[in-house]
Amino acid sequence: MQTIHWKINKQQSNNLIYQKAAELLQNGECVAFPTETVYGLGADATNQAAIQKIYAAKGRPSDNPLIVHIAKREQMDQFIASYPPKALQLMEAFWPGPLTVILPLKKDSLAANVSAGLSTVGVRMPEHPVSLELIATANIPIAAPSANRSGKPSPTTAEHVIEDLDGEIAGIIDGGPTGVGLESTVIDCSLDVPIILRPGGITKEQIEQVIGAVDLSTNSMTETEKPKAPGMKYTHYAPKAPVYLVEGSSQFWQSEINKVGIAGKKLGILATKELTSKLATSAVIQSTGSIKAMDEIATSLYKGLRAFDHADVDIIFAEVYPETELGAAIMNRLEKAAGNRRISE
Repeated sequence: MQTIHWKINKQQSNNLIYQKAAELLQNGECVAFPTETVYGLGADATNQAAIQKIYAAKGRPSDNPLIVHIAKREQMDQFIASYPPKALQLMEAFWPGPLTVILPLKKDSLAANVSAGLSTVGVRMPEHPVSLELIATANIPIAAPSANRSGKPSPTTAEHVIEDLDGEIAGIIDGGPTGVGLESTVIDCSLDVPIILRPGGITKEQIEQVIGAVDLSTNSMTETEKPKAPGMKYTHYAPKAPVYLVEGSSQFWQSEINKVGIAGKKLGILATKELTSKLATSAVIQSTGSIKAMDEIATSLYKGLRAFDHADVDIIFAEVYPETELGAAIMNRLEKAAGNRRISE
């Protein structure tokens, strides 16, 4: 398949791009587009064959549900069975934005493979002019996971999408780099006490300011359990080389770096400038920015992980961050990328 590449030009009208991309979506094809979190791979959420193309292009397990993206709240009425009061409060507070709300699904309203057979579905309204315009032009709910091969770091630029999916999907809209850099927060509002299934750009602290106390998923699942949201069950966000989370002082880091050197292995380091400035090493370093700017770390995380695939490293050491506010989402992604491999002082 030849993938059409479009580039958004902020100095001129892009209506023709949106029309062409919307036609592909309406005709059952997959189109990648930017959101404020990462690039998504979209298809018509009511078309079973179109959704199957997402799973095929990504190599995604069929029991891993998809998130449905909308441009207007009214679009939800065709497939959502009911709106719990706390869900409505969250939508009012954070939409459009990086928050996915899991709600009861109307039977036979969406393609069954969107929800992986569950009676609930995750919905969000992205805060990005390109995604909102595309969804509005197509005038259909768009199911869209991240636009990458399953298991790899998520794409934050069109180049990342091209690297993974060029020739596998119908189109890619290049709207520049994404902003948040981590996938949306997913909260299950189908329960009496809402539970955060995946931390993201909207923090637990922000949510609790709006609706009060919420639970936080442990993310531990058995092989036979069905995940209610993406990012819960499988290894995700991982580059080719094994990732190890390293927790300790700069002296401990230095000793672990020296061990890798003695073993004759090529090391990659994903860490803040504060830490890397204290290390004596010839390792390939991808800086995540400053520890004082967690939003900067979130934005640069996937770009850094992907860069190691082009650096031919044997092993990757990643810094550990405090698991508060945005740090919880950053650590969630790093723990998935590392498969819970950790070296502690």
